[in-house]
Amino acid sequence: MSHFQHALADVQSARIGDNTRIWQFVVVLPGARIGADCNICSHCFIENDVTVGDRVTVKCGVQLWDGVRIGNDVFVGPNVTFTNDMHPASGNKDFKLLETFIDDGASIGAGAIILPGLRIGARAFVGAGALVTRDVPAGAKVKGFPARAFGTGGVG
Repeated sequence: MSHFQHALADVQSARIGDNTRIWQFVVVLPGARIGADCNICSHCFIENDVTVGDRVTVKCGVQLWDGVRIGNDVFVGPNVTFTNDMHPASGNKDFKLLETFIDDGASIGAGAIILPGLRIGARAFVGAGALVTRDVPAGAKVKGFPARAFGTGGVG
């Protein structure tokens, strides 16, 4: 095995990169792809149609649902919430999966909520607790509820 997997993790995917560490109480479904040199902290869930790039840190309590695409060198803070359906309902026959893209080098602070179908641009920063309701351009910094630009950069 070229990656570390804690004895209490349930990793069903064979597509895990070299030197990746997967800690206790993590579930990775069979279709997921996780790159090299990643750190997937405890109590995370990674669904089938998920891609995680290289050198990504996913802190405790994060669920990556189908349609989440994470680039390289990304930081996802504890308890960040991703969504993939704008109109969730039990038994929804009209479910439309919306992909979410987190581009290379982005950083998402603890407890942020990322609505579906958005793109967090390369090297963008999302502050802790932010509610992201629209795309965040590359290099932008956003915070708040809903998220708004601060510092240098802006939201398009």
